[in-house]
Amino acid sequence: MGSNLSLEEILRKSTKAILLGIGGGGDIVGTIPTARLLEMFGIECVLGGLPWERFVYDPIPGPRAFNEIKNIRPLNSTVWFANKDTVTTTGVRFAETEIAEIYGKEVLLVDITKGVEGVVNGLSKAMNELQADLLIGIDVGGDSLAFGDEKGLASPLADSIMISALSELQKKRVALLGVFGYGSDGELEHTELERSLSIVAKEGGLIGAWGITPQILTDLEMVLTRVSTEASRIPVECAKGATGKTTIRRGTRMVTLSLTSTITFYLSPRVVYEMISKPARLVSGSKSLDEANDALHSIGLFTELDLEREVEKVVPT
Repeated sequence: MGSNLSLEEILRKSTKAILLGIGGGGDIVGTIPTARLLEMFGIECVLGGLPWERFVYDPIPGPRAFNEIKNIRPLNSTVWFANKDTVTTTGVRFAETEIAEIYGKEVLLVDITKGVEGVVNGLSKAMNELQADLLIGIDVGGDSLAFGDEKGLASPLADSIMISALSELQKKRVALLGVFGYGSDGELEHTELERSLSIVAKEGGLIGAWGITPQILTDLEMVLTRVSTEASRIPVECAKGATGKTTIRRGTRMVTLSLTSTITFYLSPRVVYEMISKPARLVSGSKSLDEANDALHSIGLFTELDLEREVEKVVPT
């Protein structure tokens, strides 16, 4: 079922890659180790993510649509270029805004409000328009590897939409899923991640892996002085020798610190879609965010969008 390709084969054949943080918030930071690997193969990298900041930064529920953002330019109807001045209409800066300023070049924002179909259409066009021959979606924390019944799963919506889209795109293009920050979002337990990864490996879906080097550590530390993110900070602390346990999300999530979190595992999205992610299969073919969200309700999932809407009721914007 796997791609029958090895990571080095894919990289030797690639010339330009789109690297996307697929969970919103600071997931774009998780693309940086992969970008440094690809650059060693002479591959030009375009970084990007989703316009969905944590509600502690942007109290309006859900990801932002095009008309809710200032200072962006469309690549197509679903994928936009962001720069150092990109903000929401209420003045919130995205993690992508900070990355654009740090590196002095535009990054991408991917609209998931049109569901999986919108993402597939937009990213397919973006790969054509940018002449990219490789697409890698990076999930920080590993909740993209959830079956859907894990008790700690708290943010399945964005990941399921993007896994479903990557799986669909993989039919005609070279697309990978990268999992960085093993358990660093405090959602899946290490035993749950290992269960999923072992199944993916058995099905031929483990394409390769890559860790944090001292040079990448320096780069990440610099970025983290500007970008607010908890899950993407954990691998940096682990790379500096941190062990034991810590909490994130205002003390609501416990994280086990492990050097495993410094590794990015590259997987076949199709194998993850078919063998692991029931949430991704449920949202397949969705044409809107709410359609995808409702599909996840069918197995009793309470999503990050549901949480933000509940918070808004308690603390009106």
